[in-house]
Order: sequence, then C-alpha cells, then structure tokens
Amino acid sequence: MKPISFNMAITLGITGGIGSGKSTICKIFKLLGAPVFEADVEAKKLMLTSEIIKSRLIDLFGEAIYTQNGTLDRKKLAGIIFSDKLQLEKVNKLVHPIVRSEFEQWKQKQTTSYVVHEAAIMFESGFYKMMDYTILVSAPKETRIKRVIKRDKVSAQQVEERMSKQWPDKQKRMLANMELVTNDTKLLIPQIVKIDKQLKKYGKIW
Repeated sequence: MKPISFNMAITLGITGGIGSGKSTICKIFKLLGAPVFEADVEAKKLMLTSEIIKSRLIDLFGEAIYTQNGTLDRKKLAGIIFSDKLQLEKVNKLVHPIVRSEFEQWKQKQTTSYVVHEAAIMFESGFYKMMDYTILVSAPKETRIKRVIKRDKVSAQQVEERMSKQWPDKQKRMLANMELVTNDTKLLIPQIVKIDKQLKKYGKIW
C-alpha cells in the first residue's frame, strides 16, 4: 500500500530499460507542465552531496572511487557494478532509500494534479508500489543498443552487459499499467497528451 502523503497529487511512474526512450517521454510531460523527478539524476547528485553515501562508497570501494577534487569516478564505479551483480545490489541498497526520501520531500512541494517519477529500475527496486500508475517505455533491443552507443560512447557489448542487469520488458509488462513504444512507427506526443488530459480531468489514465 502506498504511504499516506499530505500532497494528494497522483504519482505517475515512468520506467524502462537503458536506451528505451524514458528521457524523451519525460521531456514531453515537462512541456505539458508536469513536474518530473528523475531518480537516476538525483542519485548521481546525491553521490556527490550526501556524506552518508560518500562515506559508504569509500568503505565499499576505497578512497580512489572519488577523485582528488571530490568528484565521483563514475567510469570506475560503472566498471565495478556493471560487472558484479553483488556490488550493484550493495550500491542500490545504499542509494535508493535516500532517493526515495528526496522524492517524498520534493513531492510535498508540488502543486499540480499529478507528478512524474522517472526511474530505470522502478520495478526491480520495488518503488513501483508507491506509484498510482506506471508506464513502461520500451523499444526494440537493437534500437536501444544504437542509442546508448551514440549517447555514452561505449561498445555494444558494454550496453548488453548493462541490459543484463535489468529486468527484461516481458517481466516489466506484468506490473506496468500501460506501455509506450518508442520505435518511430507510432506518434508519441498524441499518446502522452491524452494521458496528461485524462490525469488532469479524471485523475486516471484510462
């Protein structure tokens, strides 16, 4: 059951695997006036600002996980957690509770009829249980790989390694309320505008 919140705005969860197109979907919601909390972006910020997270990461991986000027060595961290599932789980267990707390504080400040919460592993982390509705963003595997190679300047093998750490779409569909496919064959904006109107007028997405 979702925890009681003083802000009764509907919470719409947006999730999907790496390269699925979540950011594009969230940009459209922003243009429609919906506040968007990007959990992955917030997690990266907290790794620099939260003394609890910084201290624990150093305990786990040594002081070299941060550079001399105090910034996180993201390349080194990615090399560790995307090749070792146990280490990935440790980092997630450390960061996710703090991100959830940040989200709840952020939500209290919003005044809109609904808010959007975007997270790559919403189902894997169990955070979907705190959402009123969830949308799975998906795309063909080859499309996703090409997008990430272009965006992150990594190899196809590295992308597939990251994908292997996330649930397959088939598993996510069992929990999602609806799905948006970003495969360039179906217009996204009309679909998102419809969802926006339904949430604002009726308080539901169908």
